[in-house]
Amino acid sequence: MKRFPAVLATTLLLLTAAACTAEPDDDEGVGPAPTWPAQKPGERWQPRPGTPWQWQLTGKLDTSVDVPVYDVDGFNTTKEQVAALRRDGRRTICYLSTGAWEDFRPDAGDFPDSLLGKGNGWKGERWLDIRRTTDLEPLMAKRFDMCRDKGFDAVEPDNMDAYRNDSGFPLTAEHQLTYNRLIARLAHDRGMAVGLKNDLDQIPQLVGDYDFAVNEQCAQYDECDTLTPFIKAGKAVFHAEYELQTSRFCKQSKRLQLSSLQKKLDLGVWRRTC
Repeated sequence: MKRFPAVLATTLLLLTAAACTAEPDDDEGVGPAPTWPAQKPGERWQPRPGTPWQWQLTGKLDTSVDVPVYDVDGFNTTKEQVAALRRDGRRTICYLSTGAWEDFRPDAGDFPDSLLGKGNGWKGERWLDIRRTTDLEPLMAKRFDMCRDKGFDAVEPDNMDAYRNDSGFPLTAEHQLTYNRLIARLAHDRGMAVGLKNDLDQIPQLVGDYDFAVNEQCAQYDECDTLTPFIKAGKAVFHAEYELQTSRFCKQSKRLQLSSLQKKLDLGVWRRTC
């Protein structure tokens, strides 16, 4: 789940709604975005360790950051924007919340009240009862269809560690594994790659089901070594820090081959790289 404080959620939503222009990139880029080889039928994208990326979930989308991978909001990013990124040689990741309900999404009314648990620390968000896969699968499948139909290469499913939080439901590690594997299958059935968001304790069981990882603040919490199974499997770890300067984590990131960024909490355009 997102680690940054709940008080910032209101700011985040206001920035998204206003589509304001975020601050420019603070680095000089990493060279031209590559032209990716054509995928064979049934073959999905597999990002490799160290792949540079941009993570922007709020504000007017800035497509000028010179990196090969963009991770952007699945609902707010249009099919035309995804196509433009693809024409420029970028791969695109569709951010979705799959473990928590958000009252500001257009499909919020499709979720029965009985699926909704306690708040997850973000305004307008509540944990989902992931035990109820029969109810959740069609709801998530519709969201994954949206990502596929917009042309995304992959999905970043958020809030994937409800069992480690006070969700309002008696969730276990086995419930989480079952649900996370369902989420991976929904992506793969649609030809998209999928990233494991945080959920560090279950990496050994899930590294084979997921194509890459997305992590927040592993350096701040001294957890980055737990992500090495993805690197050893030849799979990228897209990593962001909010409170640490690059001087505090880049040496370790380079040693571990993480794709690391320093971001501001609103996850706008601004970034610093190692």
